[in-house]
Amino acid sequence: MATTKKKTMVIIGGAGGIGTACAQVLKDYKLVLTDYATQDVTKAVEKLTSEGFDAVGIACDITKKDDVAKLMEFSIKQGNFGGLIHTAGVSGSAQNIKKVFDIDLVGTDIIIDAFYKVATKDSVLVLFSSIMGHTIPANPEYDDALLNPQAESSFSTVAKFVNDDADIMYNFAKRGVLLLLKKNAFRFGQKGARIVSVSPGVIMTPMGIKAAEEHPERMNMMKQLTPLGRNGTPEDIAEVVKFLISHKAQFITGSDILIDGGIVTQLLKKAS
Repeated sequence: MATTKKKTMVIIGGAGGIGTACAQVLKDYKLVLTDYATQDVTKAVEKLTSEGFDAVGIACDITKKDDVAKLMEFSIKQGNFGGLIHTAGVSGSAQNIKKVFDIDLVGTDIIIDAFYKVATKDSVLVLFSSIMGHTIPANPEYDDALLNPQAESSFSTVAKFVNDDADIMYNFAKRGVLLLLKKNAFRFGQKGARIVSVSPGVIMTPMGIKAAEEHPERMNMMKQLTPLGRNGTPEDIAEVVKFLISHKAQFITGSDILIDGGIVTQLLKKAS
């Protein structure tokens, strides 16, 4: 009986909480893990291989086109490209609006462009937006900049609206991810490939746990606003991602999936 060759799945941010959780549910894939620091990638790959996963890794700075090109070439060498899960990003705790814009939005745009070149029929890109991206209203004054984040004037255009607040820039950058998703759906579709995104709510990754320690009142308020009455887990995200990259989701593209316990409905109601 012939065996089907494993598909290769790239996990960007593979050493982080959600990236690790995604890897744990993808034992049927050849995994390519990448993250910013070599030591983090090495540690994550060693853990997975010790648990019987087929995993390799490479460090990558997603804000640099050359680095992303190397990641793409390394991934293709693994054979049978199945897609990419882009979990990497920084929160407003980075306290630097340019860093948030570059990592969360410019990096995403660079990744989309690089992997579009090698997208094939049935491959899929999963982007990560956020519930906060859904709280920023449409506005042509900044939406064109968010749609074209690599343009020279885009950062300065968006910066005018965020009052040097990294948390607000995070929200804008994540709206940008949603816009890039819509922008790219058709061209990926012409290759028979898909592009989707997920918008997590409050997820108890190490980053989420740190936020709970630093801002307990805010985090408690968010939990109280969540209809399901709890924060999410990395596993909640991973299971949806597993579905989205599977054949069962073959007619889903250009769509964002909220994985938020229902909180966006409450945030929008509160804002109005």
